[in-house]
Amino acid sequence: MMPSKAISAIVTGAGSGIGKAIAIKLASSGYAVLVNDLSQESAEATVSEIRAAGGIAAAKAGDVSSETDVAAMHAFAVNAHGDVGLLVNNAGFVHQALFENLEVSDFDRMFAVHVRGTFLMSKVVMPAMLAAGHGVIVNIASQLGQIGGIELVHYSGAKAAIIGMTKSLAREVSSRGVRVNAVAPGPINTPLVLGLSEEWRDRKKAELPLGRFGEPEEVAEAVAFLASPAASLFVGQTLGPNSGDVML
Repeated sequence: MMPSKAISAIVTGAGSGIGKAIAIKLASSGYAVLVNDLSQESAEATVSEIRAAGGIAAAKAGDVSSETDVAAMHAFAVNAHGDVGLLVNNAGFVHQALFENLEVSDFDRMFAVHVRGTFLMSKVVMPAMLAAGHGVIVNIASQLGQIGGIELVHYSGAKAAIIGMTKSLAREVSSRGVRVNAVAPGPINTPLVLGLSEEWRDRKKAELPLGRFGEPEEVAEAVAFLASPAASLFVGQTLGPNSGDVML
């Protein structure tokens, strides 16, 4: 459902993959989207596609684990499109290693981007959402945060934390008009997943009831639904476009 006016939205990690598909989908639905990525060039490429299709978008590079970058990104979004009514915490990365080979720095960076980033971004948009009495946050988790993954202890742990944060924050703010939900995709054909080993991908594909990985656009549809008034009863939920890997 298209908003009656252009709602200001931020999508983090939207220079490629799932984030890019989400930004394009939201823009096509009438949102004014601030596209974030570590790379300004990648963010601007997504914005160019959105504008070519007649959508409203702007680009701002920044690291979601940096409080300074998050504040600058938020200020840029408000200046460009007004107070943020929709936040999609998508920024993340995948790193594959057996637990005994993980470095502390691997663990710390994984939690910094996924968990600290989700916290900082949610923290910066929340005051205006609460003041307005409405707003939506959608956090991108992973089915590995529900079932775990071999060689992905740190990644699975970070995604599980996001699911827990989603439920807790939803309990705090839903009565004041802010809905918080999550999407936990299964393996999706993105550069991040395609960068995992072929052995892992083949093994994972064989486990899926659908027998295939998803596409970024399929995840974007779930996010657009949660952002819309059609999802008014969804609070603290985790939707699972995961090819049947997790069935709840």
